Amino acid sequence: MDSAGSRMPGAARAAALVAAALLATVVPSAGARAAEPVPRIDLTVLVVDDGGGAVEAITSELRSTGVPYRSVDLNESGRPVIDAAFLSDTVDGRPRAKYQGVVLPHESAFGPDSAEQAALTAYERAFGIPQVDASTWAHPEVGLDYTTDGGFSGVLDGTAATVTAAGRGGPFRHLDGPLAFEDNDPSVSESYGYAGRPRAGYTSYLDMPVAGGGRASLVGEYAHDGRRELVVTFAYNQYQRQFRALARGIVEWLTQGVHLGQSRSWFSVHVDDVLAPDARWDTTRNCTPGDFDCPGAGDAEAAPIRMTAADARYAAAWQKTAGLTLDMVYNGGQGEQWKTEHGGTDPLAAQLVADRAQYRWVNHTFTHPFLGCVQDNTTVPWKCATNTSGAPLWTSRAEISGQIRDNVDWAVGKGISVDRGELVTGEHSGLRTLPQQPVDNPNLAGALADNGVKWTASDNSREPSQRAVGAAKTVPRHPMNVYYNVGTAAEMADEYNWIYTARADGGSGICEDDPTSSCLPAPLDPATGYASHIVPQEARTALSHIVSNDPRPHYVHQSNLAEERLLYPVLDRVLADYRALFADNAPLVNPRQSEVGTELSRRTAWDEALAAGRVTAYRVGGTVTVRVPSGVTAPVTVPEGTRKQLLLGTAAFGTAYAGARSAWTTPEALQSAVTLKLPTT
Repeated sequence: MDSAGSRMPGAARAAALVAAALLATVVPSAGARAAEPVPRIDLTVLVVDDGGGAVEAITSELRSTGVPYRSVDLNESGRPVIDAAFLSDTVDGRPRAKYQGVVLPHESAFGPDSAEQAALTAYERAFGIPQVDASTWAHPEVGLDYTTDGGFSGVLDGTAATVTAAGRGGPFRHLDGPLAFEDNDPSVSESYGYAGRPRAGYTSYLDMPVAGGGRASLVGEYAHDGRRELVVTFAYNQYQRQFRALARGIVEWLTQGVHLGQSRSWFSVHVDDVLAPDARWDTTRNCTPGDFDCPGAGDAEAAPIRMTAADARYAAAWQKTAGLTLDMVYNGGQGEQWKTEHGGTDPLAAQLVADRAQYRWVNHTFTHPFLGCVQDNTTVPWKCATNTSGAPLWTSRAEISGQIRDNVDWAVGKGISVDRGELVTGEHSGLRTLPQQPVDNPNLAGALADNGVKWTASDNSREPSQRAVGAAKTVPRHPMNVYYNVGTAAEMADEYNWIYTARADGGSGICEDDPTSSCLPAPLDPATGYASHIVPQEARTALSHIVSNDPRPHYVHQSNLAEERLLYPVLDRVLADYRALFADNAPLVNPRQSEVGTELSRRTAWDEALAAGRVTAYRVGGTVTVRVPSGVTAPVTVPEGTRKQLLLGTAAFGTAYAGARSAWTTPEALQSAVTLKLPTT
């Protein structure tokens, strides 16, 4: 694919000639047209929405990566008319294209002979604006033969498609090549599509083998009549892996590699309760001894689950092989208590401390107490204890602060490097816990400030958005469905069956009562269910977060690294699936908690600036200009070779990722805007 920088100067002169006829404000004489300045292309995408899943999928990618867009709802009676004035105008004597790319539901969303379609076609020719046909069928009007001429139409579930050499050398350079369509449920048709043989002007980016030999295209570029269209001939939604893999390339093609916003593949794993033991699931009572809802079972009835020194050595060795650093979320006081109760020695702590530099360490409080309201355990579920006036009793600021401080001091005393600004409270306690505790512990924010905590973890399944807790902010974490209270695959399958099978199948029926859940058709085999069902499902869920530009960490527990070491099959599957799909130029990014917090904070400020209309960004030839409000950093993605204008000279811009350069950026000192110089070739 030609880079925007290499094609723009010549293309812009030609575009200006056509733009003169399109824009009423341009002087119509031949001499004036010849002298027309290079057009300005605003870095905003136009999305024409028909309410379908394909357009929503592309919109979700724009939204999640921070690319500005304007949506026009075709089903809205008062929607704006797509005409020359809507699409372009003149600013400071320079023709302006208001949109750098156009997303349509299909190639003729307004009707092939409509005035709106004609205006859009003229606009795309005039300014060299690319168009994505979100989902269409194979036919000559999009550069493909009909499927009856050696192509394919039908269900694509499980189809082994391939990113072509043109795709890997162009907008889909972040992919390795093989791309299998999901087939999560053999009883359900999940994807339907059309694969056609390319005609003149069509370059295939994703194809598949067809009966009778040869290959037919599912995604490709159709260059014709002075315009370029990215043609997608299968149905999809924003959650399907085949779309998520292609999404980055669709945006790169749509924006010609120059756009606001950026994307990464993020993956961090927090291992909670390190040094503490975890209670074990009782397969007879179907509950966990020691929990409030497990009457008649004492803590001593089953041995707790705790890593050994051998488990710690395995974790360190696994990290090196896997190329992924784990975050050890530790409870130093629990380790000291274990040592006291077991003859004054703790081989696990000794091994972890010896290997301390191989991990990242996150404060999980000294002894893992509940830091919210004082819990009244006389009822199930528990409730907040109250004083004589009926007001909740709260864990004090001094106790919370001591739990944070003592755990940091323990780590420092062991030579462990720990970021004082990061915290994970036990069970995310102190934060609001519905339904019993609808507000934060009012003593929490002060205790965080006492200890310099800037980022405190929250549970993404309860609070997916970052929010402030006094001067600190939350960092939502994804819970992985590998339970804290199991040490073996059989225990895991047993508890999973209890939660996800109907009462008639011996389960709890929770899945029947919860409208957001679904029941298993039959209980899992305790001997094989973990490996055959739970591992691929959990790996698929984690991978869906990774490929959605989601930086939120995942969290598990130390018990998952103990006994049968249940976590590793899931992580191995995630890493293998990702690396088989993505090229080496798009490695997994493994951020620590503070980095995730910073990323989420920047995104929030960026989204707010976009919503308020306070961002101005455009391209004129090979120069990109971005103006943002003071205190807001802008995410920008550009081709390799782009340089940032300094007060004196230029410097290479951003960091390399997925074949592009990107960064959060602000104007340099004494500058009012970010100015980037695109490569000339």
